[in-house]
This record gives sequence, C-alpha cells and structure tokens, in this order.
Amino acid sequence: MIIENVISIIAYLILAPLAGGLLAGLDRKLSARMQRRVGPPVLQPFYDVLKLFEKEKQTVTRVQDYYVLIFVIFVMASGAIFFGGGDLLLVIFTLTVASAFLIIAAFSSNSPYAQVGAERELLQMMAYEPMVLMTAIGFYMYCGSFTVSDIMKGISMPFLPLIGIFIGFVFILTIKFRKSPFDLSMSHHAHQELVRGLTTEFSGRTLGWIEISHWYENVFLLGFVFLFFANGTVWGTIIGVVVAVVAYFFEVLIDNSFARMKWQFAFKSAWIVALICGVINIFVLYLIV
Repeated sequence: MIIENVISIIAYLILAPLAGGLLAGLDRKLSARMQRRVGPPVLQPFYDVLKLFEKEKQTVTRVQDYYVLIFVIFVMASGAIFFGGGDLLLVIFTLTVASAFLIIAAFSSNSPYAQVGAERELLQMMAYEPMVLMTAIGFYMYCGSFTVSDIMKGISMPFLPLIGIFIGFVFILTIKFRKSPFDLSMSHHAHQELVRGLTTEFSGRTLGWIEISHWYENVFLLGFVFLFFANGTVWGTIIGVVVAVVAYFFEVLIDNSFARMKWQFAFKSAWIVALICGVINIFVLYLIV
C-alpha cells in the first residue's frame, strides 16, 4: 500500500506538468477554433515556459521570489497528498495556504495592478472555498472517510448521491481554472483591464514556475472530478478520466461563451450555488445515509 502511494506521488510529480501543459495547449487550440482562428501549436505552452526560463532574472523585490517558491511547493504538495491517497481536508488546507502565499507575493510587489489582482484573488477564495469544503464533507458523509484511498475503494460511484455537490464543484472550477466569466484576478488571455492581474510584476523563471504550478493545480482539480466516479473498478476509472477531460473542455467552452463578470456576481453566484447544490445535497445525504 505504501509503495503504491509512493509510486502515485512520483507519477503525479513527473506526469502532471506534462498533462497540464498539453491541456493548456489544447485549450488554446480549441479556443482559437471557436474564434475562427488557427491558433498556436499544442506544444506552445511548453515553448513559452522554456522561453521564460531562458530570460534574465528581474524582480521588483527579492522577497516575492521566496513567496512564489513556497506557493509552488504547497501546490505540488497538495496534489501529492491527494494522489497519494491522503486526507481531503489536508489537501484543501494545503492548497489554500499555497494560494495565500501567491497573494502575499503579489502584494509584496507594490504594483497597483498586482495589488488589485491580489484583492480580487482573496474575494475569489471566499467565493469558492465553501463549495470546496462541502465537497469534502459530502464525500465523508457518503463514504465515511476523508481519506482519498478509502473513497476510491468504495463499492459504488459517489456521483449520483453527490450529484448536487458535483454540479457545484464544476461551477467553482470556472473560478479555479481562471476562465471567463470569473477570470477576475488573473487571466491567461490579454483581455482585461488588469493586464496580467496579480502576476503583472512577475517575469522570467518566477513566472515560469507559476505557470507550471497552474498545470499541477489543474490536473489535481480534475482529480477531484475523477473522485466522483471512482469505485475501485476499471470502468469507474475509465468513466472518471473521460468525465474529467469533458469537464475541462466544458470550462473552455464557457470561457469562450461568456464575457467577464464583476467580482460581486462571482461572489454571489458561487455562494448561491453552494447553498442550493451543496447544502441541499448534504441535507439529503443526512436523511438517507
């Protein structure tokens, strides 16, 4: 069991940035096709990151690099805990700490664009965190454990009993993936007034590590989607992987179909979805389990 967990962690640390980079490349290509453009090559995200690592190191303040380094470490650790079969609450806590250090790094740059982006990132955290916590609570109520390895060994898919929580989690994925209409604090596309938001003052190797961290994070978040269909069987694994990929490209479709909304709408809509989908689903589980 321990050996399997170690292998899973090593596989995540090695393969997640490759899978995340390919997803980012497919995202750009598909977005371009939706806009009747040819788009860049699928491997363009890798070329961009390599170019960032080749640039001369320039920072506004040296301390922001240390904050970014801690952010990268905690993002990788959160995914490692998840794919190593660890505790969901610890995973959520670790990811929240990672986001907090990225926000601190943006504030430390003393740039007005970065600081506004950091403030919006804080608002987005307050918007999506309730739904993330409800997801962990829902898995515990249905499976009787917060441990990922126990959830994956369940005799039935958690999807139908947790369908409301699943809908709510997919909704907040739009915020976590930084897709329109919720790309408020930082956008992967140059179409907002904040330029690059909280990463405006990052460049070179530092920005490259932030991009790689987002690839790690995206794969890890899709692992949450996979968890709704895991039941210890081959078919459960296949269905989970397919749904996770479909969910990602559904977010790409949303990104290209809606204009960016104000932070008030993001906050209110996320909490409304959490209350309707999350709370009701948890209440129904309380009655039937």
